[in-house]
Amino acid sequence: MTHHESVLLNECIEYLSVKADGRYVDATFGAGGHSMLIAQKLKSGMVYGFDQDEDAVKGFAGHPNITVIRSNFRFLKNFLRYHNAFPVDGILADLGISSHHIETPERGFSFRFDAPLDMRMNNASEFNAQQLIATYSVEEITRVFRNYGEVDQAWKMALTIEKARSEKPIETTFQLAAIVNKFARPGRENSLLAQVFQAIRIEVNHEMDALQEFLQQSYECLKPGGRLVIIAYHSLEDRMVKSFFKQQKTNDSFAENIMGRKDLMWKDISRGAIVPSEEELVKNPRSRSAKLRVGEKI
Repeated sequence: MTHHESVLLNECIEYLSVKADGRYVDATFGAGGHSMLIAQKLKSGMVYGFDQDEDAVKGFAGHPNITVIRSNFRFLKNFLRYHNAFPVDGILADLGISSHHIETPERGFSFRFDAPLDMRMNNASEFNAQQLIATYSVEEITRVFRNYGEVDQAWKMALTIEKARSEKPIETTFQLAAIVNKFARPGRENSLLAQVFQAIRIEVNHEMDALQEFLQQSYECLKPGGRLVIIAYHSLEDRMVKSFFKQQKTNDSFAENIMGRKDLMWKDISRGAIVPSEEELVKNPRSRSAKLRVGEKI
């Protein structure tokens, strides 16, 4: 089984500033690459690894300092309370889609394989990409392509999909790719397909909603001085994370009401975005779009 190769692994662990007795969250557990490295630095501490995909955690052999939680990270606060682990010393989230998802044809994430349109991160979910393409209106498909894929000809593409599905159901990745490719400039087919498949995947899995909920809960779930370490891979995610780290405390304080000053929620530890080294880019080309941001709770 092919799994996600952890990106910016050493940087993530360094910025978490792991304490031997600390409690940490790996919000995107996957095969456990980040969690294992954190656990190696622990004595009495614990890592709580979240992953909604049963397939992702099947190969994990277990570790006495790691608790795996089969859930989406949008339920972070509830599960930490359930495990009596609230608040924690650090939270890590690697938002990238795993190599396992991409390289498993039947999951339908990749346009490189002819497979059923699926794209569910959680196999227990009832809604998949095939249903989206079959049931969404032209307006809804346009919204998805524009908002989540930043696709130029979203409206025309949606109209073409509507016409095609009226003649024959669009059920596979190759059927969808054949339609999308009509709108690609020569030599840019893969780029456009990546945008469209990304957009559909985000909508199917409610990724932006989940990320927003996770970010909002993360501040409350951290101890003062605790760190939030996040790797984003596309501009939508990174903009949301960047904006979140710039949020300010809203209260009726003297400083805010009289002096006109607002207090920040986060100290910018990474000083902007950190990107992979040239060495890592050669070793793992999929890391090229990664941006790491780190905030410390004030």
